[in-house]
Amino acid sequence: MRAAVVTANSDGNVEVVERNIPEIKNGEALVEVEYCGVCHTDLHVAAGDYGKKPGRILGHEGVGIVKKIAPDVTNLKVGDRVSIAWLFESCGICEYCVTGRETLCRSVKNAGYNVDGAMATHCVVSAKYAVKVPDNLDPAQASSITCAGVTTYKAIKVSKVRPGEWIAIYGAGGLGNLAIQYAKKVYGAHVIAVDINDDKLALAQEVGADLVINSQKEDVAKVIQDKVGGAHAAVVTAVNKVAFTSAVACVRAGGRVVAVGLPPEMMELSIPRMVFDGIEVVGSLVGTRKDLEEAFQFGAEGIVAPIVQTRTLDEVNAIFQEMRDGKIQGRMVIDMKK
Repeated sequence: MRAAVVTANSDGNVEVVERNIPEIKNGEALVEVEYCGVCHTDLHVAAGDYGKKPGRILGHEGVGIVKKIAPDVTNLKVGDRVSIAWLFESCGICEYCVTGRETLCRSVKNAGYNVDGAMATHCVVSAKYAVKVPDNLDPAQASSITCAGVTTYKAIKVSKVRPGEWIAIYGAGGLGNLAIQYAKKVYGAHVIAVDINDDKLALAQEVGADLVINSQKEDVAKVIQDKVGGAHAAVVTAVNKVAFTSAVACVRAGGRVVAVGLPPEMMELSIPRMVFDGIEVVGSLVGTRKDLEEAFQFGAEGIVAPIVQTRTLDEVNAIFQEMRDGKIQGRMVIDMKK
């Protein structure tokens, strides 16, 4: 099989290599991968930002067809289309797993990070954690929902925004574009999109943003406070600390800021404002299997439509550079059949 693996010195790129198709163990299934989206987390893993992982097969936005199941697997059958998501498996018995917070499990395994992922023609999944893709959902679009979609859907949940309230989405790229759609079309919120790229802001308006702000041209927090009295919530998918600081400043008293992006810097917080205005800052990590099932269904019903572009596996390093340069609209998806 062909696979994109982290280089020996974790230099931020990958090598496309030939490997043997892996064998499956009890509880597992072998999936022939159709599509795999490319995520900023892949850049971090390739660069060794979370610890060097030479030889690791990247990818956690995968969708494919089950080709083989272990004898003890009962929830999948050959021919099912399933996800290959960041949550490869958790322990199933800890306080987090039994209270619906399985992504926080201290023994969690993540595809494309500490187990091989979906950026290959074949991939092993833990059968209980492979979520079935609805038949009427385009598999290329489904691949984006497997990570970007479920991550932003969960973040909007965590924001606690209500219908008719204002929510600011910082970063209108692959994640932010989907966050706008979930906030607007699923939760019925009024949406403010913030970015430094006018093209991305134009696309944000097309998918439902009520107000767009270029943070290089305007003081975002001031505009939001002046025009709507402050946002009720903010979700930050951007990867710089300036966006996080602005998000805290943009919300009204009692507002909630949800951190999703992973910049390397520390954010700044005004402790007096946090106390006197009752501001909450919380993190949101991907989503559970149930979250993914729900996110898939909204895609299948046409309520949320990921914007994707398909490329080939041999173009993966070029895609990485385009991501670093901020040139990508929507989500890049590798077509594993080409």
